[in-house]
Amino acid sequence: MRAITFDLWDTVFIDDSDEPKRKQQGLPPKPIARRMLVHDFLNKKNTISKEIVDAAYDTVDAAFVRVWHEHSITWSVAERLEVLLKGLKHSLADAEMSELVRQHEEMELSIRPDLAPGIKAALDDLKGKYKLGVISDAIFSPGRVLRKLLEAEDLLDYFESFTFSDELGCSKPAARVFEAAAAELGVEPGQLVHIGDRESNDVAGPQAIGAKAVLTTVVIDRGQSKSKADAICNDYAELTRVIQSL
Repeated sequence: MRAITFDLWDTVFIDDSDEPKRKQQGLPPKPIARRMLVHDFLNKKNTISKEIVDAAYDTVDAAFVRVWHEHSITWSVAERLEVLLKGLKHSLADAEMSELVRQHEEMELSIRPDLAPGIKAALDDLKGKYKLGVISDAIFSPGRVLRKLLEAEDLLDYFESFTFSDELGCSKPAARVFEAAAAELGVEPGQLVHIGDRESNDVAGPQAIGAKAVLTTVVIDRGQSKSKADAICNDYAELTRVIQSL
């Protein structure tokens, strides 16, 4: 094993750990805040029902999930909002649209998620022993924002490679994702270990190209008893030992 790639959500960051912080500040949950944003932008020019905006947003979200899961493609925020506005038969000026997209994409920068317990110490131990990379699907936060989140936690410089679905054009578990990461790290697929929390994306995906997969349950256990991962990591203090066991 010469290189290790990490999923981000529920692997490096705790997904939705920003929601309690938002609640403390009197802010709505992110899904509601996004819908409110669209309604506010559209309502500046023409009165539109919040219920209609919510229904259109729900429809676009459902379409996004289907394309993501069935075709390994994550539409950008701009693409999703364009579909939403087209369905509503509304439009925004270019500057307004850009600002609406920006506010969607950067929502997690103002109130950041927490790190998974022990991840920084694990990266400290692995750095220098292996080449390290990130592989992450971009759902609302694109690669440029995910880099800023890592930078804010002083983690960006640990990684030599970044494979984000919005930049590559496809998402996990597509073979192209893991092949691109291995190529960027300068290793063969069989020399790569991927760490993540989801069986379909983070275990079956890398294994399909001959890489190893470690299922992490540090943040959440999504079914380690049925996992086909090459190894399980329940505590990041044990991660180096787990990698070496492969």
